[in-house]
Amino acid sequence: MGRKLNVGKKAVEVGFNPDTKSKRVRASSRKNKRQQEPVLPKFLAGDEAETKKLSSHQKKRKKLALLKEAEKKAQKLAKQSNKKAKLVERQNQNKVNGRAKSKSKAEAEEEINGSASESDESFVEDDMNFKDDNADWLTPKKTGVQLHGSEDDEEMSEDEEMSGDEEGDDVSDAESEEEDEANLLPIERKAKKLRQKEVVDKQLAKEELDMNIKQTEVYKLPSGQDISRDSNLAPDLELLKQRIRDIMQVLGDFSSRRDSGTSRQSYVSQLRTDLCTYYGYNEFLMEKLMEIFPQDIIEFLEANEIDRPVTIRTNTLKTRRRDLAQALINRGMNLDPIGKWSKVGLVVYDTQVPIGATPEYLGGHYMIQGGSSFLPVMALAPQQHEKNLDMAAAPGGKTSYMAALMQNTGTIVANDKNKARLKAVIGNLHRMGITNSVITNSDGKDIIKYANNFDRVLLDAPCSGTGVISKDQSVKANKDEVDIAKCSQLQRQLLLTAIDCCDAKSSSGGYIVYSTCSILVEENEQVIDYVLKKRAVKLVSTGLDFGKEGFSQYKYHRFHPSLKHTRRFYPHTHNLDGFFVAKLKKLANMEGAADERVTDEPMAAEPMETVDSEPVTETTKATTKAARKSKPSKSSPKKKQWNRLKKIEKMGRQKKLQSQETSGSTGNTSRKRKHLK
Repeated sequence: MGRKLNVGKKAVEVGFNPDTKSKRVRASSRKNKRQQEPVLPKFLAGDEAETKKLSSHQKKRKKLALLKEAEKKAQKLAKQSNKKAKLVERQNQNKVNGRAKSKSKAEAEEEINGSASESDESFVEDDMNFKDDNADWLTPKKTGVQLHGSEDDEEMSEDEEMSGDEEGDDVSDAESEEEDEANLLPIERKAKKLRQKEVVDKQLAKEELDMNIKQTEVYKLPSGQDISRDSNLAPDLELLKQRIRDIMQVLGDFSSRRDSGTSRQSYVSQLRTDLCTYYGYNEFLMEKLMEIFPQDIIEFLEANEIDRPVTIRTNTLKTRRRDLAQALINRGMNLDPIGKWSKVGLVVYDTQVPIGATPEYLGGHYMIQGGSSFLPVMALAPQQHEKNLDMAAAPGGKTSYMAALMQNTGTIVANDKNKARLKAVIGNLHRMGITNSVITNSDGKDIIKYANNFDRVLLDAPCSGTGVISKDQSVKANKDEVDIAKCSQLQRQLLLTAIDCCDAKSSSGGYIVYSTCSILVEENEQVIDYVLKKRAVKLVSTGLDFGKEGFSQYKYHRFHPSLKHTRRFYPHTHNLDGFFVAKLKKLANMEGAADERVTDEPMAAEPMETVDSEPVTETTKATTKAARKSKPSKSSPKKKQWNRLKKIEKMGRQKKLQSQETSGSTGNTSRKRKHLK
């Protein structure tokens, strides 16, 4: 710590001053020589004489270290004294309670005070000169420094050690945790963590057991007074959510958790009301959804509150998916393939640039399109050099996908009724480089007048939109029974027209794909079951290896068994918009079938086929058989007979409609038979 500098003939020692934290110069003088420490002989100095001489700074540091060590020892002794004091208090209390019959409390206190005075005197004689009110309990352990005391003190120390193991473990662990943590080995620390984890696991197991016990309890519905009182106040969402969970648990184990005086219908009614209040649906739509999803209605409703991921489709006419993904990643997009079922789809999780304004988008390398919109085109599977029809083409996503699969060969007729939406179709087809498409503006029900004999027809029919509630939240409250009936009637008309436009004699086609973005049975299975009775078509596999099968049985209705070939897609199951896809194969071209299509006049909803129902009357069968034989020309002598057959067929349809109106959509089947006969 010091060095000597030659200043003239005198030696100057340079040292470090801890007070000023700077170098100081001490000149050698007579005074300094007198203040030097004396050199002791070896028998007096001991080991210190052999060690190297310390500087003043080293001496000060050594003194500070000794002082700190002494303070730590004093603190440790104080903690030990406090621990032992508590233990002795417990022991003394037990002794006093045990000797209450033989001795009085006063004598017990004198004994305690006497022992305390003796221990005080012994503790004062200690070298540390530590003073405390509880000095009589400061008897150290055998391994530590023993304090001078009597035999009674030694016996007390042994008792304290035994009781300390039983009663003082928690107290000692809590107070000396920080000191012991630093002194533990790594393996000891891990063992300590494992013990703590076991304690937490036991606590969680206990909570789970309590929860299971609570789940087995009987749940009672709120009374009418409680419901009327809550209806006047703002809804408590937490209370509603908890009540929904409780009712779902009751319905899952109804026999053990039901209230003896409450029926299942009461629980279901209360659940429907709470779901409507919590999620904002109307009663009609919630009832329909609960019939379709009796078990996972909560998962479906929660999925409708979350937006579906943004998906894009690669335009294979201009690029490949791998090259497009690399280009978009370089521009700051985070994306992945949509799944194994598609070779052109990409999911965009987040992006630093607008997804609809990149050079790749403007160049027509990709199309922003929902993942569920890929499915109808994949089911249709258009081939090259075919003549195909897209009856509801706007905004052009499906049409461009069809053109890409056809490699810009053949012909695609893209039709839409809304002229304003056709502008988007024109723009997208130009941007994507589609050259084999013809765009028309016509009502889908009348397109057969202008074009027919198509190899394949795609009908993405307008619907209620119950599968895309995440995009349009207004569907929750706006759709009612009248809207669903109108959509179902329009879908029947369009699907019959699509079947009539298709050519059954096509060498490569003869297929019709029907799809909706709805999950209601009235717009899907009921429509398909209706056209199976009206046209010579059959259901075939869609070619999609995922999705849930369509309903062949729904409530008390029975549909055609081949409806298992249809596919349903749900947001909570497949993370796609709710969708329905069905693929039909046309078996024969029925002459005069265009005259049998549903008219625009108001029509009662077609009842779904039940076990006892008769879908087609005998008069209808007879007239259709006669009509299939031959259709006379205008100059034929059999023209009057042809008109007569048409009148008979029309009268049969009118009688059937009248019977439906009188009996209702779910009327008595025997009554309908009697009326038809």
